[in-house]
Amino acid sequence: MAARLDDLDQKILRTLQDDAAQSLDEIAKKVGSSKTPVWNRIRKLREAGIIGQQTVLLDAEALGFEACFFVLIRTSAHEADWQAKFLKALKERPEVMEAHRLAGDIDYILKVQVRNARAYDEFYQALISEVQIYNVTALLSMEQIKSTTMLPI
Repeated sequence: MAARLDDLDQKILRTLQDDAAQSLDEIAKKVGSSKTPVWNRIRKLREAGIIGQQTVLLDAEALGFEACFFVLIRTSAHEADWQAKFLKALKERPEVMEAHRLAGDIDYILKVQVRNARAYDEFYQALISEVQIYNVTALLSMEQIKSTTMLPI
């Protein structure tokens, strides 16, 4: 169920999504309010779970992680113990940036960021040694056209 947000809440969230490192003064000025009401709103949005972990975005390529693979996984096993083992394996792999369970012919899609194809192969070999997988297709991203963490609020 979507949270009910008024105009000020939405302005605050858009401003924070743009740059969460801004000072409270800067945020208040941008949203047309004063510090105390903005701080109270931010606190309530955190308590409600609307604002989660704050972090920084790093440039993967600048850090040498030049290969992004989208990994399509099909499995013939759908038992709870297999799924628990699979999820544990994914959570333990820092290369896995995102993982989604899908409806349709493909069961899971992973976004895997690694230094190169050899590093992807090491990831792949480790994963299939831990969990039985029916079919894996890896797609190398040639170019990132758009990437954002900003929700359209």
